[in-house]
Amino acid sequence: MSEKISETLTFECETGNYHTFCPISCVAWLYQKIEDSFFLVIGTKTCGYFLQNALGVMIFAEPRYAMAESEEGDISAQLNDYEELKRLCLRIKKDRNPSVIIWIGTCTTEIIKMDLEGMAPILETEIEIPIVVARANGLDYAFTQGEDTVLAAMVHRCPERGKENGMKDKMENNYTQEILSFLPTRTKVKSNKFFDSKNQNRLVLFGSLPSTVASQLSLELKHQSIQISGWLPAQRYTDLPKLGDTVYVCGINPFLSRTATTLMRRKKCKLIGAPFPIGPDGTRAWIEKICSVFKIETHGLEEREQRIWEKLKNYLNLVRGKSVFFMGDNLLEISLARFPIRCGMIVYEIGIPYMDKRYQAAELIFLRETCKKMCIPMPRIVEKPDNYNQIQRMRELQPDLAITGMAHANPLEARGINTKWSVEFTFAQIHGFTNAKDVLELVTRPLRRNNNLENLGWTSLIKLQKG
Repeated sequence: MSEKISETLTFECETGNYHTFCPISCVAWLYQKIEDSFFLVIGTKTCGYFLQNALGVMIFAEPRYAMAESEEGDISAQLNDYEELKRLCLRIKKDRNPSVIIWIGTCTTEIIKMDLEGMAPILETEIEIPIVVARANGLDYAFTQGEDTVLAAMVHRCPERGKENGMKDKMENNYTQEILSFLPTRTKVKSNKFFDSKNQNRLVLFGSLPSTVASQLSLELKHQSIQISGWLPAQRYTDLPKLGDTVYVCGINPFLSRTATTLMRRKKCKLIGAPFPIGPDGTRAWIEKICSVFKIETHGLEEREQRIWEKLKNYLNLVRGKSVFFMGDNLLEISLARFPIRCGMIVYEIGIPYMDKRYQAAELIFLRETCKKMCIPMPRIVEKPDNYNQIQRMRELQPDLAITGMAHANPLEARGINTKWSVEFTFAQIHGFTNAKDVLELVTRPLRRNNNLENLGWTSLIKLQKG
């Protein structure tokens, strides 16, 4: 008699601490994405050392970010914070003249209660450059949530969709509905594309992606007769999308819950709750959900997905039946676990620093459906996991692979557990159909390395040395 497979999601919370990278590292990819921006990180020398190491900037490079280092005089309130920041911003304006300056608040600004939001509007009028304030401190936010705070702050700077445009859209919609009501049923179905072509300029995607990946996703939607009206963030600050109550928004990363909330509450946008476009299955579900909202029937998606799976056969043969354990670091864990499950892997546990169950509702449902389809037990989901307890569980389960933060990789390798840095998935191109191969490339690299060592006869020698 076969054992009954669990089909319910189990959520747990352990220590309540974030065991992640510092969120100010979001500067690493955001300053490259927003080409006319300048990031000013307000913190201590420790923050500066971290950024220098995390970004790996060459000595001759001129990145568009700088550190406003707090000295003892700043922390003890002996110096005027406003005057110091004004001096730095004037120098930035003279040297770079960016379209926007983004202040990144750190743990130091939180502890000494620096009023960044109060100073920014006054200084903005003086230097005549927009100043956006984003708090990306490690006390309140996990690694990738630094981007979330920056994008949420930028939402307030997005222009409002004009009332004239809104009235025009409403009149067009009413007129189209009147036309459709007089048409035969078959004609109505065909006319859905006409109906949605009038509204397709109301879709805004939010989340930072390399330009090539953003273009790929835009083309995938364009093949389904959906045109994107803008991205948040845009490549240039001056090209921020227009937002309003007639605009639909959809996220491409699971760590942007604050941005999604701000878009809905402050700009009255309509959020499309969809699984995230990671893996062929996730990308197809993401496109299908967007199309269903605009009442557009998809075409060629199944064949497109099947062609990608065919190209991944070599990787699938390698990972099928293998087990993986997610310790939790970058908030991509739910999507990253769902895709390997679809590839035939077994996921013992999904550790995640923070999860908004409302924003990730579609992804969680998709995870449950994937486990049911693959006849695999539902993984355990642990929010804010205790790393010590996780290591004890790994000793018992003996997974083939652990996806973990950099701090634990070497100790786990020394205990005979294959590891992969979770931060690599953050910086790699993993979205869309064409980048599914890159996800499996990262997952299988430790497994392929072991196979090569076995072929060379080194595995037994390494085990003897460890013993």
